[in-house]
Amino acid sequence: MDLTVASVEHITREFRAVVLSGFGNELIPLTSDHGSEPCPKALIPVANKPVIDYVLTWIEGSGIKDVLLICPTTHKAAISHHIHSDLTAASSSLRIDVQTYDESTETPGGTCALLRHFSSRITEDFVVLPCDFLPPSTLPLTSILNKFRTESISDGSLATTCWFAAHQQEKNTIVEEWGSPPAPSPIVWDESTGTLLHIDSPDDLDWNSEELELRMSLLSHYPRTRLSTNFQDSHIYVCRRSILDLLHEKQHFDSLREEFMPWLCKIQYQRLKQEKYGRILNPITNAATQTVALNHSSLHFSKGSRAKAGDYTPDEEPPSPLDSDAISEFSSLRVGIVIHQGPGYATRVNTIQSLMEINRRLLLDTTYSLPTDPKSRSLIDQKAQISSDSMIGDFTQVSERTTIKKSVVGKHCVIGKMAKIVGCVLFDHCVVEDGAKLDGCVLGKNTKVGSKAELSRVVTQAGYEFSPGETTKNEKLEVTDWTAEVDNSEEGSDDESVDENEDEE
Repeated sequence: MDLTVASVEHITREFRAVVLSGFGNELIPLTSDHGSEPCPKALIPVANKPVIDYVLTWIEGSGIKDVLLICPTTHKAAISHHIHSDLTAASSSLRIDVQTYDESTETPGGTCALLRHFSSRITEDFVVLPCDFLPPSTLPLTSILNKFRTESISDGSLATTCWFAAHQQEKNTIVEEWGSPPAPSPIVWDESTGTLLHIDSPDDLDWNSEELELRMSLLSHYPRTRLSTNFQDSHIYVCRRSILDLLHEKQHFDSLREEFMPWLCKIQYQRLKQEKYGRILNPITNAATQTVALNHSSLHFSKGSRAKAGDYTPDEEPPSPLDSDAISEFSSLRVGIVIHQGPGYATRVNTIQSLMEINRRLLLDTTYSLPTDPKSRSLIDQKAQISSDSMIGDFTQVSERTTIKKSVVGKHCVIGKMAKIVGCVLFDHCVVEDGAKLDGCVLGKNTKVGSKAELSRVVTQAGYEFSPGETTKNEKLEVTDWTAEVDNSEEGSDDESVDENEDEE
């Protein structure tokens, strides 16, 4: 054996993760640009950790190595810098390919359009994930992948989705000015087989918002279905590669969640759709399948197969996996479903309410609230009162007689004397001057709060400034609001000076 020659083996990837990072319009003004500097949704901090790090860690734990991250063009520099920096441990073993899109010119922002545009980079089965999903430790990505692996081989299912229990917001966290959280969509599924049968789409609601219409073909195939509005879509879809070919056929679909997935569920019980799209979803290949083994199994009966053992004669030859009849008989074209009801809290950080709630829950699990680095710890005054259910970022200065309860304070912040912060989330580089009081606020990075200002249920864009002694309640504030107030005050001072000059004359 020649040890100087290394053999090179081609390793076929099983899955590619496709992470979608949008503009985060539901989180405005937190995701509004800070001047020329963007504030990507993927980098919104949750417990002082960018939300995308939770997703990347989840992917890494499943064994997937290749990630296609799709983000707006203006966000690429910030996201790439974070991912490839030495401080990011979440993506240490992942191969992340960052691709961008321009919503105004190159492609529309719909998930279907993005998958069609980047389909050439996806050559294997894939899993679509949002950048804002926070999974609990009790829901590993491997469990969703394993269900897809089993069902795609055993009966030719197309995809596997994941839904989680919807959580009701506490009354003290609901602020009408922040916008209402999205209402859960009604879904119908078969619990015994774990099959998703129907998703109420926006078109269904427009057509008939008071009743749920189901086909008899669905009920005949799955007579024991369940209906619920208590679950939310995680926007995690494990799909066969042929799904991308189908998306190219259905060019009019824009949203994966609102249009394509509700339509895809209908294929499994509508014969005409099966005949029309079966060849696209089940292309003839030489890949090894379990069709012949399942055909000889006495415990497995596919849809359309004969249930009586006497219907098969010993001399009868099973159909070939490449025959058209075998494809229609042994490919269920099902859409699987995984429902997470606990234990563990799953959510998407796609609203301000969910951002506040997940920070509150993570604080309950915090074992150590203060920085462990001695240099950062020395910046916190010994006379400051910080509760154990709070979190202080590195290099944050906290002055004497300041009270911080049930709050997350980011890195490089400055908190003045006798300030009071309760139930708040402060992003990095915020400044809170002496005597200021904050209750239930979310402050974007570089926000400045003047001395003795009082804020309650306030959300700010990065770079916003509050004047000393200012009182604000239940507001979503952008920098343009603050600059407009400054301009008006300057105009008023100019008018007063003109009046004084006229009086002197």
